[in-house]
Amino acid sequence: MLAGLGTIAAGAQPPTGGSIYTCTDAQGRRITSDRPIVECLDREQRELSPMGVTRRKIGPSLTEPERAALEAQRRKEAEEQSRMLEERRRNRVLLARYPNQAAHDAERAAALAQVDEVTAIARKRLQELLQERKALDTEMEFYQKDPSKAPLKLRRQVADNQDETAAQWRFIAAQEQEKRRIQQRFDAELAQLRELWRSQGQPSAAAAPVSTPPPALNPPSVR
Repeated sequence: MLAGLGTIAAGAQPPTGGSIYTCTDAQGRRITSDRPIVECLDREQRELSPMGVTRRKIGPSLTEPERAALEAQRRKEAEEQSRMLEERRRNRVLLARYPNQAAHDAERAAALAQVDEVTAIARKRLQELLQERKALDTEMEFYQKDPSKAPLKLRRQVADNQDETAAQWRFIAAQEQEKRRIQQRFDAELAQLRELWRSQGQPSAAAAPVSTPPPALNPPSVR
């Protein structure tokens, strides 16, 4: 299509010499050239004498489908340029935040440590619940033949213990999943940063250490 537009522009040149062509394109830019302007084939442009006197006005040289195709191509080019600019901006922000791998490793470790901290609290609460359950099971031994005869308060305590224990296990599983997500995010960032650091002449650094999660507790069997 662009080749065809160039042909149109070439064919629109008058035989007279010394003309100046001017127009305002779709982005509002004022353009001046010594030949008909391709960027303004979809709009009016003026042909001026060397003294700046208007010789004639040249109307749009495109058909409706051609104008639509040109606008579509311009939108695509504008979107691509916007994407590239945004990518460069993100890269600058990333480099400013992580000038070297030590900075990136430190933030990775801090993010993982936060997850480990809340997981440790949940694991501590699990141990407390396990101890509580042992005491409740001791009381329930008196009602082994018919647990329904156990006091309502005791049965509620057993049910509450089971519910909270299950909730703590779900929370711990979610935190382990969050740690995997954090590792994946930092791994992807590190791969990108290595390319950016290399482009700046920085030496390649060793791979970031991966922290080992604490051993998982086995869910207790519930009677």
